[in-house]
Amino acid sequence: MTYTAQHFASFEDYLMAEPSDLPEGRYEYWDGILVAVMPESLFNDELANYIYFLLRQAGIYPKLLRPHSCEVEVIGRPKTRFPDFTILDDVHLTLMEKNNRITRQMPPPRVLMEVVSLGKETSDNYIRDYHDKPAQYAAIGVAEMWLIDPHRAWVQVGTLVDGQYQFASFMGEDVIVSPTFPALNLTVAIVLAGD
Repeated sequence: MTYTAQHFASFEDYLMAEPSDLPEGRYEYWDGILVAVMPESLFNDELANYIYFLLRQAGIYPKLLRPHSCEVEVIGRPKTRFPDFTILDDVHLTLMEKNNRITRQMPPPRVLMEVVSLGKETSDNYIRDYHDKPAQYAAIGVAEMWLIDPHRAWVQVGTLVDGQYQFASFMGEDVIVSPTFPALNLTVAIVLAGD
């Protein structure tokens, strides 16, 4: 393979790299270069960890729950993303023995969640969270995506229909309806409480 610590000759070289050959931290793959993902805000990190706690309480197998740590290969630019929260399928536990990464050769994750970063509708954060990421996750066939927006006090659950997400919005004491986990009994108020 021909690459330096953060540059790869091809995306295939990057996928074949040993974890020990990669820089520490979280990086998205942009046109041969690994670009560091900015650290999460303390609130976003705490919220993802709290969601982990809530989903464990709801009986979801803990090894399937990945806050901020699972790299997902997507279509477009960048070629990889680190969703704020990933819920794997059982098959991933065997397929991901080498890396904490889901490639396009694997089945898509069951659910991806993004905690929306603060920003106006014209900001890069807003466009990335509300437009770019949903389009990329839909393109790889992720059946369900959540947009958790603490600043607008809602959770939107997208269900994949004909290659695009159809979003339902939930606020306050609304129970969040998850097609993947229909028995999940979480309200928006509980999720956004973060404690």
